Amino acid sequence: MAEIMWEPSPERVGDTLLARFMKRHGFKHYDDLRLWSIENRSDFWQAVWEDGAVVASVLSDQPIGSEAMPGTEWFPGARLNFAENLLRRRDTDKAVITVDESEERRDITWAELNGLVARAQAGLQSLGVASGDRIAALVPNSLEALVGMLATTAIGAVWSSCSPDFGPLGVIDRFGQIEPKVLIAVDGYMYNGSKHVVADTVATALASIPGVEAAVTINRIGATIDTGTIPAVAWETLLQEGPDTPEFAQLPFDHPIYIMYSSGTTGPPKSIVHGAGGTLLKHLTEHRLHSDIRRDDRVFWFTTCGWMMWNWLVSALAAEASIVLYDGSPGHPDIAALWRMAEATGITHFGTSPKFLAASSNAGLIPRTEADLSSIRWIGSTGAPLNPEQFDWVYENVAADVQLSSISGGTDIVGCFALGVPVLPVRRGELQGRALGMAVESWDQSGSPRVGHKGELVCTAPFPSMPVSFWQDPQGSRYRDAYFKDNPGVWTHGDFIEIRPQGGVIIYGRSDTTLNPGGVRIGTAEIYRAIEAMPEVEDSVVVGRDADGDVEVILFVVLTAGHELDADLESAIRSRIRRDTSPRHVPGRIAAVSAVPYTLSGKKVEMAVRAVINGEQIANRDALANPEALDGLMDALTAAT
Repeated sequence: MAEIMWEPSPERVGDTLLARFMKRHGFKHYDDLRLWSIENRSDFWQAVWEDGAVVASVLSDQPIGSEAMPGTEWFPGARLNFAENLLRRRDTDKAVITVDESEERRDITWAELNGLVARAQAGLQSLGVASGDRIAALVPNSLEALVGMLATTAIGAVWSSCSPDFGPLGVIDRFGQIEPKVLIAVDGYMYNGSKHVVADTVATALASIPGVEAAVTINRIGATIDTGTIPAVAWETLLQEGPDTPEFAQLPFDHPIYIMYSSGTTGPPKSIVHGAGGTLLKHLTEHRLHSDIRRDDRVFWFTTCGWMMWNWLVSALAAEASIVLYDGSPGHPDIAALWRMAEATGITHFGTSPKFLAASSNAGLIPRTEADLSSIRWIGSTGAPLNPEQFDWVYENVAADVQLSSISGGTDIVGCFALGVPVLPVRRGELQGRALGMAVESWDQSGSPRVGHKGELVCTAPFPSMPVSFWQDPQGSRYRDAYFKDNPGVWTHGDFIEIRPQGGVIIYGRSDTTLNPGGVRIGTAEIYRAIEAMPEVEDSVVVGRDADGDVEVILFVVLTAGHELDADLESAIRSRIRRDTSPRHVPGRIAAVSAVPYTLSGKKVEMAVRAVINGEQIANRDALANPEALDGLMDALTAAT
């Protein structure tokens, strides 16, 4: 049994929103509540609606209409607006605090935020944006991103964002699929004390993405964006005129609000469409009940607009909490910067990653001596499994009386399968429990649920934040293949999981070949497309290896005759990947090999390569056309070290 690292006092338990919810519905134990939330899904999600005081112009007669997996009809007939539920407050308390790495800070009240959104909405409508149109944004984690999203969803249009460090190939692969009417983009951004120009990427994207009728430009570093024949309007001009409060289009429960993207492992990223009501209810559950986020709390997560944690963070407005948006490097001017920011802004919920915690630890940092962290009562971590030693480090060096919530979910569900439970103890190396309303199980190879054993993460019953659809997938075949191909009627996520006898959860990482450095899921296909056009590279295979609580990207290359992997070629490969995809795609190590292993049907066997470099056994070498290609991997990797 794992050691208990923290346990809430009876007084703290009784004061949580979850304990109050349990009492209202007659439950004394979390496990009983969780079981009820699965077996009585209709009653549970209606209770979440009422607990979160969802704003709607038309209520549904029933939480669930027809039920299928996938295809359940949630809250049929209801009419609501996602942005309205995030902007329900109009007072002069702080709604948003923005901070950049120069420590420049701006505080925005609820009334001011509503006014900014109203003017942005009017500006977008003047460009012809209407319900159902797509707005794409290449933006940092900034006020403009938040205002743009809220204005878009207030109209009933669909928001889709990428981080500005993505190269043109990554941007076009994503936005090119959805044909946005408007592209919002920065000219550049600051990171780690340096300016990074994005203007050329924007120009290339605008020339390649179909359907764009207007560009909204945000001046950050003084670069010029050439929009070609596409009309351009400055962000400040967009917000010049408009009312003080937005108008909120009243739309069906599953009306699309977000298009988010898979990693693109086997081709262009899948465009995952999420609906308003499902996203809202899932986040209200995770924020209020699992994270105990309350009115006037201050919620922070270090994230970019290309990661689902940004969407998760901004939804905390629906819990009437303030959010803190940070734009910049977490290590500038030093690794203590975010901890100092937590003190300066009064953060109550501090979201981070194992990689950041490892960097703080490796630097010898003791955050509690660098800043007054007494306001923090919850620390969240995701992006990779949080190892047991990092639990020790947090409680020894950050705070002794804090709920440490390692969480796990994905872009696919815009939420979590397992996460924190504020009425339960934190056990070393474990997520506290499975999420309410989520029928999560660990299945062995025979499809049987197991406790205390590593297995495939599955969800055996529908939940509201399942994707509405994939974009340009009218028959739903790609959607079904993505999650239900192996186990029809059962969501199969692609993670290895263990359900502990005490109810906790251990996540072992991906069971497929998706890379996940720093919590940002990226696909191997994007890297292949970037480098295999290089004349020096004949073939390649890229995988991830667990390293210090994160994932290290390792690239094996087969070089064309007459070339060798010297420092210049390594630099050229990294530059090409950085340019065409993003800095997160850049491999930590590059090794030259004589051949890439393939299956008999001609597919690269990334999973086998990953197994070899992680020290695991290959179950069936006979399935490979050239199994000898696996034998030299470790020698090549050692030589590259």
